[in-house]
Amino acid sequence: MLIVRPICVNDLDDICELSRLAGPGFTSLAVNREVHKARIRHSINSFSDVKNTLPHHLYTLVLEDTSINEVIGISSIKTNIGVKDPFFNFRILQLAQKSSVTGSRFDMAVLVLVNEYAGSSEVASLFVKSEYRGKGAGMLISQARFMLIAANEERFGNKIISELRGQVSKNGDSPFWNAIGKKFFRMDFQSADEFSAGKDNQFIVELMPKHPIYVALLPDNAQNVIGKTHPKGIGAKRYLESEGFRYDNTVDIFDAGPTMAVLKKDMRTLNESFLTSLSTDSPDLNYDIPALVSNNSLAEFRCGLINLSKVDNNYFAKFEELEFLKINDLKTARLWIKK
Repeated sequence: MLIVRPICVNDLDDICELSRLAGPGFTSLAVNREVHKARIRHSINSFSDVKNTLPHHLYTLVLEDTSINEVIGISSIKTNIGVKDPFFNFRILQLAQKSSVTGSRFDMAVLVLVNEYAGSSEVASLFVKSEYRGKGAGMLISQARFMLIAANEERFGNKIISELRGQVSKNGDSPFWNAIGKKFFRMDFQSADEFSAGKDNQFIVELMPKHPIYVALLPDNAQNVIGKTHPKGIGAKRYLESEGFRYDNTVDIFDAGPTMAVLKKDMRTLNESFLTSLSTDSPDLNYDIPALVSNNSLAEFRCGLINLSKVDNNYFAKFEELEFLKINDLKTARLWIKK
């Protein structure tokens, strides 16, 4: 069975392996072992902090294959981004250009450095081992974050965003970075990416250009990747769109990957999931209703994609699956029925 649960200290080696497999351009995983250790501690403290609802929490979830006791995926939620440390993006604006002398008019796109998502929450770090993709694992680890938000809405901002990985080559080369960032930071893309992931963003404040950048002045290969998703991120983009996220006309300052955003109140999982009790009283039933099921907990959060049975208004599940999800017989659970 595949289950989603909070990260723990014993997951460190598996997380470092996922970081290696993610490759260049995956900023949130492009860190060393010590940074991963610190993030695991931060997440554990966040899950255990039941009193404070909106400090700078980090909730990291892992996808575990219980048949081999191995972590095969990861995702996370960050709260209150852009408040303690800046959370920079380039917003794409259109400036109207008009000349009364020549009688011509045209629009020019410009990139403006902004920190306008302050106070929002970010879903990030979505990655699943390649051999598990296309089998529901990606959907599970992605949507489990939204089941966690649904269980604890007050802990998360009114807007939820996600930065998708932009166009970066296999050897870690970014045409967008080469056109802009490299000229101001004097380092290659991978070095800047790792520096940003493991440090605070003060160096961006100090070195990034403060004035609008005209897109038309960039090389064609840099213009062509603005707002484009890395091929390995297309599936994640589709999951986000099905949840209600839309491209927000802002891009990552390093690789120009798109930023997706949705108001919390408009999220599909929050609106369609519901609380109910689950029973295991009737083992002879046909379990033919695929559903995302969580125990609606915080510190002991568990989520899985299982098949349920429904008789009248009562839902039934298999005992061993509820055991994995830490849901006792007749205990309240959160359900999202897969269409």
